[in-house]
Amino acid sequence: MSLSTQTRRVPPGPSRAATLRTLWVMNRDRLGMMTSAVARYGDAVRVPVGPMTLFFFNYPDHAKHVLADNAANYHKGIGLVHARRALGDGLLTSEGSLWRKQRAVIQPAFQARRIAQYDTAIAQEAIALVRRLRAHAGGGPVDVLAEMTQLTLGVLGRTLLDADLSRFGSVGQSFRAVQDQAMFELATLNLVPTWIPLPAQRRFRRARRDLARVVDRLVAERTADAGAHGDDVLSRLIVSAREEADPRVGTQRLRDELITLLLAGHETTASTLGWTFYLLHRHPEVWERVHAEAVEVLGDRPPSYEDLRRLTYTSMVIEEAMRLYPPVWILTRRAQGDDNVNGYHVRAGSDVLICPYTLHRHPDFWPEPERFDPERFNPQRTADRPRYAYLPFGAGPRFCVGSNLGLMEAVFVLAVVARELRLTLLRGYRVVAEPMLSLRVRGGLPMTVHPVG
Repeated sequence: MSLSTQTRRVPPGPSRAATLRTLWVMNRDRLGMMTSAVARYGDAVRVPVGPMTLFFFNYPDHAKHVLADNAANYHKGIGLVHARRALGDGLLTSEGSLWRKQRAVIQPAFQARRIAQYDTAIAQEAIALVRRLRAHAGGGPVDVLAEMTQLTLGVLGRTLLDADLSRFGSVGQSFRAVQDQAMFELATLNLVPTWIPLPAQRRFRRARRDLARVVDRLVAERTADAGAHGDDVLSRLIVSAREEADPRVGTQRLRDELITLLLAGHETTASTLGWTFYLLHRHPEVWERVHAEAVEVLGDRPPSYEDLRRLTYTSMVIEEAMRLYPPVWILTRRAQGDDNVNGYHVRAGSDVLICPYTLHRHPDFWPEPERFDPERFNPQRTADRPRYAYLPFGAGPRFCVGSNLGLMEAVFVLAVVARELRLTLLRGYRVVAEPMLSLRVRGGLPMTVHPVG
């Protein structure tokens, strides 16, 4: 069906002659580019980049249409297309029937009854984190972001893979190299040939080999020890791979899925916790309330699943941290057919961007949007807020499958740490957001540890 002349209007935006500047800004300041585009052009922006056209939509109704109502018309777009070379066809990058099959394989591990069973493992990892942090009390700073990465990898291994990932100490570094390369290819629109021996290219290839060795070892150990008859994600993926008619295809998809799971399963929660402890450093009055709630609800015992609904203020703090620093800072899609988004014509083949980082700062829905205020998520204040004004885990059919597990993990870790420790940022250290596949703190988060009580 043809679109009317009225619906063929396009959003405002910079001219195509500004392509070189756009590429430069995409490489140097992605968050600044998105923020300034909204400030200058409004909630719908067209960004021509060479032969491509990007559509940037920044309103809840826009997000609802693209991510949910007409999701079938939109496949994964710029950035994740480039990430496919790094991650393969895992759940994050696959499409169509392959994606539906992969989702069906791992979905049972994230059912509510299963998540409730993960509480002990999360609590034990949180207590071990406090023990490691306490060892630095009275001494020099510790990189809290690195500690959060170690913690979330530990939780991931114990809850979803039934495996000890602490043996693979370089996994976090390998994933950083993979993300660096994926975002470099995004910023340069894949115009730099991959065969050029740039340092980042060499780091990426080495990281990809290292990650392949890690997942191959996990699979080999599981197959030898248990015959892959368990109900954890690793066992389920092994069984699914064996069902492929071509064993080589099954092996590659198993590898891709595990690498994707390792990345997505730890990076977003580690980033969220890092930003949360940074915000608590800046707002000690919020830390005081989290500490008081943890003491009142938990006493001196580990948290359990039933405590999740009782740690109400702690949960609001995590939600507000994800508003300001959403773990998934941008959602990219590519239109498969022509579409009409709130009266704007989007041609087939165009890339569409929904940016939670800017949407979470929209003044129509978030008064004083730059202010850290956990009370925004008090149920009395959320009733009238549009559902699609807040998208820390995406939306629609591709809503993050691990969102409830990640939220429980973040709440429990925050409560256990705040109950016993106060973390303060190293004096003079400048915290900078680094928008990669997730929104992380650039260069780590050096903080000093102060026991309380």
